[in-house]
Amino acid sequence: MRVRDAIEADGGRLASLADVPTEVMADVVHDRTVCVAESDEEIEGFVGFDAYEDTVHVTHLFGTESSCEHLLDEPIRFAANEGMAVEILLPESEADTAAAAERAGFEQTGLGPQFEGQRTLRFRLENPETAME
Repeated sequence: MRVRDAIEADGGRLASLADVPTEVMADVVHDRTVCVAESDEEIEGFVGFDAYEDTVHVTHLFGTESSCEHLLDEPIRFAANEGMAVEILLPESEADTAAAAERAGFEQTGLGPQFEGQRTLRFRLENPETAME
């Protein structure tokens, strides 16, 4: 599996994975750091993240469980280099993505806000340097 920076041409596939309009993903690619995971030239997942104050916030994480696990390395690496923590909110129904986050070193720290009537869970990686060892 290869991880690379997303480009605008990836927007259609990213929109399909996230189940949102293509225009929305074009904005995400321009406004955030976005990386894609691909195998055999097929995009299997993507991660989008931003940094605010002392935390890197994973704003988008979609794809196969395996691709999500690989993709989390990107915000973790960034956070480790900047001395920041990493946080992600995941819908309660996304057990595979939550499992990938936990294998990457994240700990569930409580409930997050509701999005579109769905409860979210908050995961945090306080010391990303240790996850990279």
